[in-house]
Amino acid sequence: MESPSVLIVGGGLAGLSAALFLSWRGVPAMVVERHAASSPHPRAVGFTPRTLELLRATGLGSRVPQVPPGSRLRRARVHSLAGEWFEESSWTPPSADEPGAERRIEHSPCTGAALAQDRLEPILRDRAVELGADVRFGTELVSFHQDGDGVTAVLRSAGGAEHSVRSRYLIAADGNRSPVREALGIGRDGRGLLSTSRSVLFKAPLEEYLQAGVRQFEIDQPGLQAFLTTYGDGRWVLMFADDEDRDLGTLETQVLQAIGRTDLEIELVTTGRWELSALIADRFADGRVFLAGDAAHTLPPSRGGYGANTGIDDVHNLAWKLASVLSGESAPSLLDTYDAERRPIAWLRHQQIFARADYRRHAGPAAADTPIIDDDAMEFGQLYRSDAVLAAGAELPPAARPEQWAGRPGTRAPHLWLTRDGARLSTLDLFQRGWVLLAAGDHWAAAAGQAAERTGIAVDHQRIGGPLQPDEPAELLRAFGLSQDGATLVRPDGYVAWRSPDLPLRPADELTAALAQVSFATRHAAATT
Repeated sequence: MESPSVLIVGGGLAGLSAALFLSWRGVPAMVVERHAASSPHPRAVGFTPRTLELLRATGLGSRVPQVPPGSRLRRARVHSLAGEWFEESSWTPPSADEPGAERRIEHSPCTGAALAQDRLEPILRDRAVELGADVRFGTELVSFHQDGDGVTAVLRSAGGAEHSVRSRYLIAADGNRSPVREALGIGRDGRGLLSTSRSVLFKAPLEEYLQAGVRQFEIDQPGLQAFLTTYGDGRWVLMFADDEDRDLGTLETQVLQAIGRTDLEIELVTTGRWELSALIADRFADGRVFLAGDAAHTLPPSRGGYGANTGIDDVHNLAWKLASVLSGESAPSLLDTYDAERRPIAWLRHQQIFARADYRRHAGPAAADTPIIDDDAMEFGQLYRSDAVLAAGAELPPAARPEQWAGRPGTRAPHLWLTRDGARLSTLDLFQRGWVLLAAGDHWAAAAGQAAERTGIAVDHQRIGGPLQPDEPAELLRAFGLSQDGATLVRPDGYVAWRSPDLPLRPADELTAALAQVSFATRHAAATT
């Protein structure tokens, strides 16, 4: 019987990302996908700076083309591409509490990618395989059973042969209708089904209409209410707001109607039928089985990138925790923090989608008073509250801009530029592989070593100064909320777990206690017992 440490069901964005992040951490992972290949429809397009930060850490920084700095996804209401353009709408309206200087702060070394899902998936798959992942298309999960030690799954290959696989854990990234979620009896809540829509994917030479920087178009004309967007590679999709089955002649006529010209050669590629829904699973874990991506939450496509990007962030959060538990460093209870941290984020994004103009018509009365959160806060400043974070209390907002958080535990460690041995790097490049203690003074080196010895959790002490030279030393300390003698402990996913703004009386004891708690260290637990 084959025995990967983690079996991943579903070979879409979330499943392939899970394989990538796990294999990058040295965890044997197997992906099974019932389809023989990726979908012919490009589906999602647009990946956020935070997603690119995660991919960059695994060595994919140069393989995913990024958009120019300052780019934002823009939408206009038009009669047609070649016809009258009525108005442009924003995803997040400007807020009076955002001074212009703060809006110019550079929050990330990445800018995001305007890339179609069917272009990104092979990049993720190839890198995961390079790192040792076992990816199998044309292989279906027939059944599974979990016990106290692992999960036994029955798989069926394309030829019909069945065999069993034994894994320690299972990740269900098997989509909106997730058979794994259904088998576990996990319900869902949320706004629910919004509509069932049809779409047509086509190719056409329409680059001239992208010169203004607008990439999404609401077609508003008598007899045609539709949504048109580009994948940036000559492919476009026209989405209809109804569930009407159109023949090829009608599709071609309406595509030309949306373009506003009849003199162009167009190629219809494929059609689609899909449900627009917003549903969040009641729990993201059941024993040794974890839900991720659309299996955990379906969110309608949005200019905030709250759908596919949320699923990628799910499995990034889960991967380091699985790696730590599988290595024996952390107790299995660390895995309980996956649901505690990721499910509130899914709900926050659900609420923000319906607070904005694009989906306000679908919102129920409860969404009317939901305050709109700044884009940079949603992308870089969402707060995790769990036992893997110290001092992230219920009184704090669910998200804020990084400069407002100033390195508070529970938030993503901020980005600033550094130089090391003549090479330019971001503070984010110091993180994501393991536990990091970042300090400006040299008082913490011995404390880091003692804490690692006592807990069995390796701690990489990074001292600001010496080889690490920040562009702006004072700004770096301010961004992390530290004095010259303070230190901050950053988790393997780049989130701050604990910090000491100043030097305590017994730094080694303080750090050991904090590290043991937030890492669920097994050695420390055994020693104290």
